[in-house]
Amino acid sequence: MLTLKNVSAGYNGYDVLKNISLNISEGENLCIIGPNGCGKTTLIKAIAGLIPHTGNIKINDVNILSMKRAEVAKKMAVMSQISSIYFSYTVYETVLLGRYLHMKDRSFKQPSVKDKEYTEKCLKAVDLYSLKDKQINTLSGGQLQRVYLARTLAQEPKIILLDEPTNHLDLKNQAELIDFLKNWSKEKGHAVIGVLHDLNLTMKLADNILLLDKGEIAAYGKATDVISSKLLNKVYDMDVAGYMTDSLKQWEYYTGEPFKLRKVN
Repeated sequence: MLTLKNVSAGYNGYDVLKNISLNISEGENLCIIGPNGCGKTTLIKAIAGLIPHTGNIKINDVNILSMKRAEVAKKMAVMSQISSIYFSYTVYETVLLGRYLHMKDRSFKQPSVKDKEYTEKCLKAVDLYSLKDKQINTLSGGQLQRVYLARTLAQEPKIILLDEPTNHLDLKNQAELIDFLKNWSKEKGHAVIGVLHDLNLTMKLADNILLLDKGEIAAYGKATDVISSKLLNKVYDMDVAGYMTDSLKQWEYYTGEPFKLRKVN
């Protein structure tokens, strides 16, 4: 679905990313991890065509540089971290904005019956239909993040690009979002690429992992292979597995129950 070959990108003439090559298949969840400043968000922006790049980025073998901005947006949608709210729309109106590309060829860009029905479908998918008439500036951070996910889904993309999607979400909503994305990506013609800091959520979502270090690929492959490698310790400059093990020991101490390994769905 998506191919990157020798992609470099950055800002003001300076390359933050250097020679990134990868392939995303239908049904795949790729998680991009690494320390702050390693180029994770820059990579998402480059894939979405939001910043200039060198090298090749292709969607279904078509270079994004040969595609119009609207064509790229119909293939890929970006869900970023929550930013400031400048206009207070209702939840329904905000999600309906995701249908804009599908309205653009119609006179006055009026939403069709399908646009309205699809908007309601997306609201129900993220369990926000009951709040559809509320102003978004009255919502909690977790509710607002789910509104933005619904707006992303309303765009009907084939690929969703995520930049720290679990920020502002409590534990329950983090787990539900990851489960939702896993199910969505398995639908025909879908794939998810997500930047995550939380390695536990990464392991829950990822089929494959791209580990970045100073703008370059430190590791890329199956999630089990990357997580089990010693490269995490080198890139993060700490004993990652030791830190996770210590956290489990703390849970055992506070709960008084020994940790039992269970299969992760």
